[in-house]
Amino acid sequence: MKAFHADRQPLALPPGHTFPATKYRRLRTRVEAWPELDIREAEPAGDEVLVLAHEPRYVQAVAGNGLSAAEQRAIGFPWSEAMVERARRSVGATLAAARAARVEGVAANLAGGTHHASAGRGSGYCVFNDVAVAARALQAEARGAAEEGGGALPRIVVIDLDVHQGDGTAAIFAGDYSVFTLSLHGEKNFPFRKATSDLDVGLADGCGDADYLAALDAALAVVWRAHAARPFALAFYLAGADPHEGDRLGRLKLSAAGLLERDVRVLTALRERRIPVALSMAGGYGHDIEVTVGVQAATIRAAIDSWQGWKNARP
Repeated sequence: MKAFHADRQPLALPPGHTFPATKYRRLRTRVEAWPELDIREAEPAGDEVLVLAHEPRYVQAVAGNGLSAAEQRAIGFPWSEAMVERARRSVGATLAAARAARVEGVAANLAGGTHHASAGRGSGYCVFNDVAVAARALQAEARGAAEEGGGALPRIVVIDLDVHQGDGTAAIFAGDYSVFTLSLHGEKNFPFRKATSDLDVGLADGCGDADYLAALDAALAVVWRAHAARPFALAFYLAGADPHEGDRLGRLKLSAAGLLERDVRVLTALRERRIPVALSMAGGYGHDIEVTVGVQAATIRAAIDSWQGWKNARP
């Protein structure tokens, strides 16, 4: 299974910063010896790709150190060339995973899930919205293929199971029938002013495995009805580790086993419906960062199992 990374650009963060910048390299180190994985460094997304989902002014401000102090505070990172390069490659990783998934069924970005970035601003440790850019890029490629006599990409679904609402993604795709957005998140958690997804499911603080999985099943039932009405050609799955009971910012109480069951249910349902999926790891802020890495490594293992199921099902 192909997995893409963008962890060679270290962020220059002040001491005590809450963003776990080492998480992504630790995850790659944890899984890179697995023989089923083909891990590749992502190429950076250029401006011409980023503006498919972001305002040109904002892309130029990020690239050229033109962000105001307030804009940098909203993102949560001080500007640096490494920050820009990392953000570009994170988008590139999700785009590469999406292209690979369309061929092989399942692929992953070992980071990504930057769902708080909207068209004209970054927020919550998210500079560019990797899923939104990748979705728009694939749709643009499909339109080009259609003009040359190929098949168009019918629809995309975003299954966002990070503990925080995917407000940037919801805002970018608001009113767009070609992209269905689902966000299952902590109702009282960040962002405190929510956007409107196609389907939002807000969960109470302290929600555990049983209630979470029941809410997930109900939400997915709505997604599959939408799929039956007009099929999805691709899914983006944001498999956040931050609903875990040991997360500093999550406020939910899922066990590692509950999160793995979540992943298996999503991946199995997508495979049964032959919807290719590109995974992003999204959030995870454990008191013990190795526990977070373990949760996300289990997600990658579940993705490998699903990828093998895709291979075995081929005629």
